[in-house]
Amino acid sequence: MRAWAVDAPAPIASGPLRRADRDVPSPGPGELLVRVLACGVCRTDLHVAEGDLPVHLPGVTPGHEIVGEVAEAGAGTLHAAGDRVGVAWLRGTCGACRFCRRGAENLCPYSVYTGWDAHGGYAEYALAVDAYTYALPPELDDVRAAPLLCAGIIGYRALRRADLPPGGRLGIWGFGGSAHLAAQIAIAEGADVHVFTRSPAARELARSLGASWAGDSFDASPDPLDSAIVFAPAGGLVPAALERLDRGGTLAIAGIHLSDIPSLDYQRHLFQERQVRSVTANTRADGEEFLRLAARLDVAVTTHPYPLDEADRALADLAADRFTGAAVLVP
Repeated sequence: MRAWAVDAPAPIASGPLRRADRDVPSPGPGELLVRVLACGVCRTDLHVAEGDLPVHLPGVTPGHEIVGEVAEAGAGTLHAAGDRVGVAWLRGTCGACRFCRRGAENLCPYSVYTGWDAHGGYAEYALAVDAYTYALPPELDDVRAAPLLCAGIIGYRALRRADLPPGGRLGIWGFGGSAHLAAQIAIAEGADVHVFTRSPAARELARSLGASWAGDSFDASPDPLDSAIVFAPAGGLVPAALERLDRGGTLAIAGIHLSDIPSLDYQRHLFQERQVRSVTANTRADGEEFLRLAARLDVAVTTHPYPLDEADRALADLAADRFTGAAVLVP
């Protein structure tokens, strides 16, 4: 099968992704062999390719927003050949630690991840753990569903972590694949959404989706914010977001990687019970809840399909902000 591999992480412009021919793997007990129909291109894939995240599996195939058809099912699985499934970032947890037992499996210290600890979806086939796959609503086609499996799910968890009050004002920094989905959920729930991004095209997309205001990353907010989410992996945006929060406001930082945060001034950024929360992966319950909600609300997914053979170009375009929304590889 055709696949891509990261042999030596490096800046994307230097070409850390290489094409690889691999044998089609066989599923073990509890596993599914999935024929990839579409795979979203996530900024986390860029962090894997460029080395922002440490190497967990040498030569790993990235990709963790997989829509596929079960080609073969291992022993003890609930899915069968021919089923359509979604494969996401969280690939497995121990199920026994104190975090798993209390419903916080995203914090499991033994968790493993698709496209980081195991080969992912930048390939024609991928292995998935049956218990960590999703049934996909039939009204979501393959390309539209792919970005929902990480960008959507993580954006949804970030929205919940931001503790947005009913009818509140939400500020969003960065407006890529994840942000444009979370914004639609917030707007559907009655929020007043303000978007801060350096990209004029992203500001236009935000307004078209119902944002009440869109400006540059460091523009003054028209009104104090009740909640904020920083999606861009830029620590320099954290003080800007905190400064625009109202009393008691909450900032959620959505990325798995963030550049250094500048010094904070207590009175200016944190006093009056403003708080900062990080977002770590997601639980399966987050994914199931979000996918149902996305189908019911008919969330608009802005996608840019690329052939599998151009995965390196898709990642380079993502790094350079050459598109709004989400890129999707289609074998």
